[in-house]
Amino acid sequence: MIQIKNGTDEPETSGNIHTRREIWSQPALWEEVYHLISGQSAAITDFLKPVLQKEDLRVILTGAGTSGFIGIAAQETLQQIWRRPVQAVATTEIVTQPGAVFIRPVPTLLISFARSGDSPESMETVRLADASCDEVYHLIVTCNGQGSLAVTAGSNPEKCFCIVLPEASNDKSLAMTSSFTCMLLSVLLVANIESLEREFPKVQRVVEQGKLILESQFLLENLVMKDFERVVFLGSGEMLGIARECHLKLLELTDGKQVCMSDSFLGFRHGPRVFVNENTLIVYLFSRNPHVMRYERDLAWEIARDARAIESLQIGGVEELALPHSSHIAPDIDPENAYQTVAATLVGQLLGYYSALHAGTNPDNPSASGSISRVVQGVNIYQQ
Repeated sequence: MIQIKNGTDEPETSGNIHTRREIWSQPALWEEVYHLISGQSAAITDFLKPVLQKEDLRVILTGAGTSGFIGIAAQETLQQIWRRPVQAVATTEIVTQPGAVFIRPVPTLLISFARSGDSPESMETVRLADASCDEVYHLIVTCNGQGSLAVTAGSNPEKCFCIVLPEASNDKSLAMTSSFTCMLLSVLLVANIESLEREFPKVQRVVEQGKLILESQFLLENLVMKDFERVVFLGSGEMLGIARECHLKLLELTDGKQVCMSDSFLGFRHGPRVFVNENTLIVYLFSRNPHVMRYERDLAWEIARDARAIESLQIGGVEELALPHSSHIAPDIDPENAYQTVAATLVGQLLGYYSALHAGTNPDNPSASGSISRVVQGVNIYQQ
């Protein structure tokens, strides 16, 4: 294994400089994102308020890959606050099936997430929304102010608003880390734009939780050293989006060497549980909702009684379960703090990072075959 001195010192080998810095810099970046959104709160409110007042408005959250999982993680919070139908649909689905998503006479707010803003599906989704809806508005959240999405927003300020996040969130490494958490945090803050001052203590709480998870790096590295054949990430609701992202991060950073999957707690019972063998790590991304956690707790205890002694890692939750063969991180959860999904994402990033090092893979550019790239390549857009 490539040796790491500690969580902040330089590694003893090159090839992981960007990924390492981008993971460990996130708590500080989250505060910067809060202040950025706060500084633009008047302009964001001026754009959103009349849109959100439209009768029958629906909101679509979209992005490709990691950016698409932001929508899954944010959907419930936005719907509860805005009291409008909110749906998360990946650009990769919209491009091929726009008729299954857009409804022409229904006013639509399309919120697009993109690290670079240059993916062909992102631009085509904006075009399709304009062509498929009589009335559509665009909120773009991106880490690249020079990207195609940001430039497009600037050309139509009456219908588009673009939030460009700090340059440090525009990850240089192949896998998205700080870009994901910063975009997720930003849209959750936008949902609370009219009460933003009251949100800062919650953001500070999440910053501390992020630091706690980063300080748990040795626990996570030791889990990686056990050479699990398979890893499962489970989450419900907003945490399902985080489970999907953790799954992808582990897959990307190990260049597909680590076999893993993600699912909801209840969905896992309906077939996918067969994936678990005696050399599997299950990561429970527990809900902050006590009612939801009842269902999650039942499954966790069932698996704990498995004669194969399945090992698990508990993240968050409103209580710590005394499960055998289990570790726990970040027990101090506030049921009212929706931003905690942001901090939980670090678990998948760290597991992916250490798994890459353990497998001898370059975390900054793990795809030896070139099959995946920082900005997707080879997508042809066809006009109907």
